[in-house]
Amino acid sequence: MERRIGVTPVVVSPLTNRFAAAERALRTAAPHELADAVRRVLVERYAAVAVELLMADYGLTTLQPVSGPRDREPLSVYDSAAGRAFGAQEPYVEPADGGRVRAHLPVTVRGDRLGVLSVTLPGDGHGDREVPGVLCELTEVAQVLGHEVVVAERATDLYLRARRRDRLTLAAEMQWQLLPARSSTGPGYALGAQLEPAYAVHGDNFDWSATADRLALYVSNGMGEGTEAALLTTLAVNALRNARRAGLPIADQAALADQAVHAHYGGRSYLSVLMLDVELATGRGQVVDAGSPRLLRLRAGTVERVGFEAQLPLGMFEETDYAAQPFRVEPGDRLVFVSDGVYEVASPAGEAYGDAALARAISSTRLLPAAEVPRAVLRELTDHRGGRVPEDDALVVCLDWHGR
Repeated sequence: MERRIGVTPVVVSPLTNRFAAAERALRTAAPHELADAVRRVLVERYAAVAVELLMADYGLTTLQPVSGPRDREPLSVYDSAAGRAFGAQEPYVEPADGGRVRAHLPVTVRGDRLGVLSVTLPGDGHGDREVPGVLCELTEVAQVLGHEVVVAERATDLYLRARRRDRLTLAAEMQWQLLPARSSTGPGYALGAQLEPAYAVHGDNFDWSATADRLALYVSNGMGEGTEAALLTTLAVNALRNARRAGLPIADQAALADQAVHAHYGGRSYLSVLMLDVELATGRGQVVDAGSPRLLRLRAGTVERVGFEAQLPLGMFEETDYAAQPFRVEPGDRLVFVSDGVYEVASPAGEAYGDAALARAISSTRLLPAAEVPRAVLRELTDHRGGRVPEDDALVVCLDWHGR
């Protein structure tokens, strides 16, 4: 008797097929052709009528088109449909001309908000049925696109140029290339940071790095102005990274960076830094406070400044010894780090912004996600300054600790 061995066929859904085609098109596209590649595949596979990639500018105030004429007006992050998707980090669908619909999809990589992918879909009977079904797929396409943009930026300036509403100063160019992402999420935490003035920053900087076990976060403020401040910050931050990547504890990282800065500047220039290293599983950590950045904590609805033993800035004297202090963060805590360009800013009447105003700003933004807090606090700082041009960098970093 003949025995037939049955094999269950694998059925590939047309929907899965077209997403795979979109993903393949993005992964095989040349670095400078990602916007064109996503446009072609969404037109062919999803019947899209129009597709546009928008990048968030350095000030996080506008969404800039990647392709098309350079003089096109950007979209506001605050009062546009695309801005709504960017701020909420959720797809937003609006009606478009001719009965069509336009879906705005966040382009985000591990919490780093890059921009928005806007896709216009047909509004006939077929399109109306398709929109709910394809929205999740298009959201995933936007995520794949974000990953490819991050990789592509190593090989092309196209996406970096699209982020610029104005020309950067040389010092700002150096600082932005030195910085990590402006926002990030991981198991148990969320981070957000912003520098102002975005197009003319000098010496303020933030840096973070996470492993499976720990999160390291540094906020620094280099003395001086312009490219000299940027050069000082570049030296110090890379010295800290070099020591951190060698597996040294934060006190030794500070000591080695101190030696590197002093060896080059001989005490003429130095850099303030607040360093935090925390264990992800327990929230226990250590802090080195070497200068002017401050930490405020929102816990159980109350904002308070967290003080540490002050130590010398990096590079002020030769072979300074640094000591780490114990610190613990609890689930639900929000930590807000600020540079002196925030709390020392004076109003037109000469009143410093100070801890009291900072506490009010932190309380008023308590319902915002960590990525939105720095921008909101800096907006309040601008109001306090009376709209005047800032005289110093202003840096805000927000860490939300959820715990494991």
